Amino acid sequence: MSMVLFASVVRVRDGLPLSASTDYEQDKGLQETKKHLKGLSKKLSQFPDRCSLRSGLYNINFTSSLGVGYMMVCTENYPNVLAFSFLDELQREFIVTYDTKRINSALRPFSFIEFDNFIRKTKQRYNSPRSLSTKINLADMQTEIKLRPPYQLSAEDIGSINGFSQHKQSKYKGIAPNQMLEAVTLSGIVACILSVLCGALNLLRGVHAIESVLQNEDEDFNYVIAFFLGTAACLYQCYLFVYFSVWRNIKSFLAFAMICLCNMYLYELRNMWQILFHVTVGAFITLQIHLRRPQGKAPDYNV
Repeated sequence: MSMVLFASVVRVRDGLPLSASTDYEQDKGLQETKKHLKGLSKKLSQFPDRCSLRSGLYNINFTSSLGVGYMMVCTENYPNVLAFSFLDELQREFIVTYDTKRINSALRPFSFIEFDNFIRKTKQRYNSPRSLSTKINLADMQTEIKLRPPYQLSAEDIGSINGFSQHKQSKYKGIAPNQMLEAVTLSGIVACILSVLCGALNLLRGVHAIESVLQNEDEDFNYVIAFFLGTAACLYQCYLFVYFSVWRNIKSFLAFAMICLCNMYLYELRNMWQILFHVTVGAFITLQIHLRRPQGKAPDYNV
């Protein structure tokens, strides 16, 4: 039988549980899936705003918006359109009921325990399709899921969470193509331009280094590699600034580390001011990538 089994509301920045449905199920597989859900709740900021994960006989679905995540566990045959419509209802009610300041200032788990009652009633409705069909219009959600399918998480995306088995690797069926980042700021544009400039300078010096190697066999070819790695790191920083990517901040930091290492190796070919310029630009765009976060979806609920 297809049904919603568990639902919770969490704060995105730290995974703090704000509310959850009461769970009477003792099935071992479901309890294991809930452990995966708990691990995911602490990593929501690293994923697109609408995702699904297959976990044995169950599916985990979640959405996030305005700093709050809405998560659920359902049976594997529960329709996607109903699952995300269920989460959408939780999101609508929670946004209307609680303001952002109160959510951000919550210190204890389940600070909004009174919301559990709404979760329970909504869960009951969605587990009774006959009574549900006359109360909601699924056409809009069907269209939205078709145009912007949920990102299908795999074991590689989330790593090993609470012993999550990685022997079953899922395919990337939806890449959340419309996942948007916050608006570009002037400082972000400046950082991107400077990073492109550093990449161009590295490329130019790399070409000259190749010419030197060809003319003089005693020249160190590793300088060529360092220049071109520096170019790749600068351009990759620009890519991360413009487009959303899973583990985006970590990738950006690794690219910055590559820029620093390349400039340390090239200290004999560059003066201190040149090295300082390249490292500063790398740090600047790394900061801008961190500040330009995924845009929370703020639906129009006519409130």
